[in-house]
Amino acid sequence: MLQSMTAFARCELSIDEGILCWEIRSVNHRYLEHNFKLPETFRSLEWPLRDKIKKELSRGKVECTLTFSPQIKNNPIQINLELSKQLIQAAEQISELTINPTPINPFTVLSWSGVLITDQINHELLQEKALALFAQALQELKQNRNREGKELQTLLEERLVSIDMEVNKLRPLIPEMLDNQRQKIITRCQELAVSIDPQRLEQELVLLAQKSDVAEELDRLQTHLTEVRHTFTNKEPCGRRLDFLMQELNREANTLGSKAIDVRTTQAAVNIKVLIEQMREQVQNIE
Repeated sequence: MLQSMTAFARCELSIDEGILCWEIRSVNHRYLEHNFKLPETFRSLEWPLRDKIKKELSRGKVECTLTFSPQIKNNPIQINLELSKQLIQAAEQISELTINPTPINPFTVLSWSGVLITDQINHELLQEKALALFAQALQELKQNRNREGKELQTLLEERLVSIDMEVNKLRPLIPEMLDNQRQKIITRCQELAVSIDPQRLEQELVLLAQKSDVAEELDRLQTHLTEVRHTFTNKEPCGRRLDFLMQELNREANTLGSKAIDVRTTQAAVNIKVLIEQMREQVQNIE
């Protein structure tokens, strides 16, 4: 089954501490490359997240973004009065040692760590929930890649059928084209009134027929088409293999065009190359 490397997934989770949200974007790439954008609280998760991606994906440039919006609660503000008194007393003692001391600013006291009593967040539990949500988003990404992979396979199969039609249309014309070329050469020699040894002429015509015979190229084209279809059934990622097969198909199409002795062969070679190029562009997105 084919998998596309281009997909997007978004998963959100609302919990007591706030809202967690993962966004994962994947595009085509020669290898597996991943990039994470994480809030400072979740930086320690990067290596476990990398391991999860490596187990699920083999190719593609993957960008993963985590956002966390803390829950705003309407609880009354609580102040650590004992700590506030100690800070004020310490500030007054320092003021006695200075000339023209500045009055104590209440907001300066409030900004001191521990003066405002806030609800403690269980960061370990929060990270576990972020990991579980990432696994969910990653599965959604894979499903989207699978769905697009099926669409790509349909497009490729349509073009394989078109190439088959070109090959099957050209194959029965080969004897006729070779015979036409033979008659053209004989007629041309007669028009020029050139005296040529019949045996030597026959040998040259045989060599020309061998060089112009495209049956072997058509056979190899169909062999490669069969291999492409077989590759579709592989369970392992097959993007690189398909890319190689596109190169081999293009090689045979080029040879077919170079050996053309008839406009019909030339036209078939051009049509096949166009179809191969269309497939090659799609194959670049396959994992």
